[in-house]
Amino acid sequence: MLPASAALAAISFDGAYNLTFVIIIPMMILTFIISSAVKTVFAKYNTIKPASGLTGSQAARKILDEAGLFHVDVKQCKGTLTDHFNPKTNTVYLSEAVFGVCSASALGVAAHECGHAIQHANDYLFVKIRTALVPVCNFTARYSTIIVLVGLLMTMFQTLYSIGTFVLFVGIVFYGVYTLFTLVTLPVEFNASKRAHSLLTRSNILSNTEWASVRKVLTVAALTYVMSFSMSLLYLLRLLAILGSRKR
Repeated sequence: MLPASAALAAISFDGAYNLTFVIIIPMMILTFIISSAVKTVFAKYNTIKPASGLTGSQAARKILDEAGLFHVDVKQCKGTLTDHFNPKTNTVYLSEAVFGVCSASALGVAAHECGHAIQHANDYLFVKIRTALVPVCNFTARYSTIIVLVGLLMTMFQTLYSIGTFVLFVGIVFYGVYTLFTLVTLPVEFNASKRAHSLLTRSNILSNTEWASVRKVLTVAALTYVMSFSMSLLYLLRLLAILGSRKR
């Protein structure tokens, strides 16, 4: 969706054009830098071996069992930092760098994903909101950019101006759903990391000293979600600025 900002900028010759180059593009670059930093920090602390000697999968199984989630499976998935919890299959998927690895980073990521599983089991409010938004967001995200572009093109013709403005508004509303989704994701991720600390220390999987390294990994990872929301919000504000310029 975001790359379409260049196309929108080419169509709109108003004050909102500058927002793309002054704010959005630098933030896209910053997002790339943060994503690279996540991999760098993870690799750094992936060399620290915790005293518990547990691998990511073993730690996840221990945490889930202690939480009474015996029905939640722990499986390996391909890739790096592709770890996630799938509520449809009740499965915690751990990447190759986490599943069979004994390191502070691996245990932290595993506990974080278990935190998501526990959120679902406890009907955590923001998880319920985020889950409800998923099907809506999947639909609106697919068509928002196309609708916005169609609306902008229509406003270039006087006879279609009013209809085009309405179409543009609909596209902005569609994109707004995605922005809301990125906003709701923030408390879900921060809460999962908070739970990870409690789960690891309470189960004696990591000491507080070892947790200090894990916290750095999860903190950097959380920044990617913050940047995602910031980018989405700025892009939404830009679209609103374009809509405002069309109404003048």
